[in-house]
Amino acid sequence: MATMLFSLAVVIAALCAGVMGYAIQRGATCTVAAVDELLSKRKANRLLAMGEASLWVAGGLALAAALHLLPGMPAAYPVSVWVFAGGALLGLGAWINRACVFGAIARLGSGEWSYAATPIGFYVGCLTVAPLFAPPAAAALTETSPVLRMAEASAALFVLFAAWRIVPALAPGRSTLAERVWAPHAATAVIGATFVLILLLVGVWAYTDVLAQLARGMSMQLVLGEVFLVALYLGALLAGWTAGRLRNNPPSAAGLLRCFAGGMLMAWGSLLIPGSNDGLILIGMPLLRPYAWLAFGTMCVTIATAQLLRNRLATTASMREAA
Repeated sequence: MATMLFSLAVVIAALCAGVMGYAIQRGATCTVAAVDELLSKRKANRLLAMGEASLWVAGGLALAAALHLLPGMPAAYPVSVWVFAGGALLGLGAWINRACVFGAIARLGSGEWSYAATPIGFYVGCLTVAPLFAPPAAAALTETSPVLRMAEASAALFVLFAAWRIVPALAPGRSTLAERVWAPHAATAVIGATFVLILLLVGVWAYTDVLAQLARGMSMQLVLGEVFLVALYLGALLAGWTAGRLRNNPPSAAGLLRCFAGGMLMAWGSLLIPGSNDGLILIGMPLLRPYAWLAFGTMCVTIATAQLLRNRLATTASMREAA
């Protein structure tokens, strides 16, 4: 009986991972795109949507804690110089890759096959970080997250927030229900909700953690993680196909090299923090861990700085050509 229940939990969790991949692709979820939107359009819709994903996770965890359904939570880490160094590398890698770890899934789901090199680069980065960097092992903190310390109050506020978000989305309007569901804010809500369901069914899972574990050679939990990773990518491909976005864009040597290098830099950054931007947004930030907020902020500032510098150099080059 226990084996049957576990198998059912794994199947449901795999379906949730597929839905998460679908939502990432349909919502075009990406930190690089969010920062670019802020710089070029002076709008923070995508950044706020990513923050809302954290809010849905925080509310889901608080609700589970209030109902005494919450399993063990992942460790938190202190703020150190490595958090900022890791965030900078994470941002630089995402900028070079032209997509963060979420965005790489969305781009692959659209048939941009060069992005298959991003997880490969991430895996190689996890293998090579030790010889290149020697950060001290991050000592896990023991204090409980304030979200979970006030679980009942947090859960009550979350229920009100969820009702405020869901009821208008279901109401008839000029846009279709599908268009409302896969708008950035709604898509990130789906990402947060499916993540919480996976956590409650089989434990904490982030797809970059699977690549890191694969580099370390872990076993049983890794097998489950690989199943969910495949489901995640299949969900993204299905989303691209159903939305008419799936195109056959053959990989180029330059594209493969760029994605590989970006993935490797993001791996180095995630191991220094520790945590990649999927883990930061879906684990550290919802639990109000300072290191996660500082690392994600550093990542965004690095992406913005690199983009502004590139724009400045392009403008200077154009002016010289005109002269």
